[in-house]
Amino acid sequence: QLVLVESGGGLVQPGGSLRLSCAASGFASDDYAIGWFRQAPGKEREGVSCISYRIGITTYVDSVKGRFTISRDKAKNTVYLQMNSLKPEDTGVYYCAADRGLFCSGYVASKYDYWGQGTQVTVSS
Repeated sequence: QLVLVESGGGLVQPGGSLRLSCAASGFASDDYAIGWFRQAPGKEREGVSCISYRIGITTYVDSVKGRFTISRDKAKNTVYLQMNSLKPEDTGVYYCAADRGLFCSGYVASKYDYWGQGTQVTVSS
């Protein structure tokens, strides 16, 4: 069973940076799409970014393009989300999730089979 654990969240001022990590274990294949989602209080969960773990193709939602970068380190079984120029609206619980497909197909949460517990990101002035 694939297990995902997020880390790296915290409190940061607007304009600051934060790097989130998603450590994976219990997998036997690279054929996963790993997505980052976030959920702010009172709002629905939304997709942020996704990477085809095996191939390395990445996608981003418009609101984070140019500010966030998703990457993976296969030697460490870890996916990262580098977040720069953070804004208060980036605040929320960030989750990584895995879809049992080779490629990222979008940000429909129900299509992602495995989820981490989440890590809190707070951007406050």
